[in-house]
Amino acid sequence: MSTALKSASSSVDLERAARAAAKHAYAPYSEFRVGAAVLAGSGALYSGCNVENASYGLTCCAERNAIFAAVAAGESTLAAVVVYTPTPQPTPPCGACRQVIAEFGPTARIVSICDGAERIETTLPKLLPGRFAQKNLRRT
Repeated sequence: MSTALKSASSSVDLERAARAAAKHAYAPYSEFRVGAAVLAGSGALYSGCNVENASYGLTCCAERNAIFAAVAAGESTLAAVVVYTPTPQPTPPCGACRQVIAEFGPTARIVSICDGAERIETTLPKLLPGRFAQKNLRRT
């Protein structure tokens, strides 16, 4: 799987989908409405938003919701993840989301966008070096 987005239109589509998903965020506590879109290995696009809970630990981030939607649809690999936050500077995925991205897109391209002009374009190995993976579960 390539770490580059499949096409310029895929990049634009992912960014639009992430921004649109943020509008559906359930964020009554933080008011931090995040949207994410993932490009699956099949070329299909999936989106998700953050969903908060009064029991804060049960909140689920937009990135994980988008990935879980892809998995629920039968996908098993990710080529790219785009995260949108309504902030002046882009916000990268949290640690939990990085670990979930690692499970399905260890070479995925990760793009963080915001309301400002700045953006972060990187790869999972740069965001999560030394990640915990299936190989760590093997008994010798």
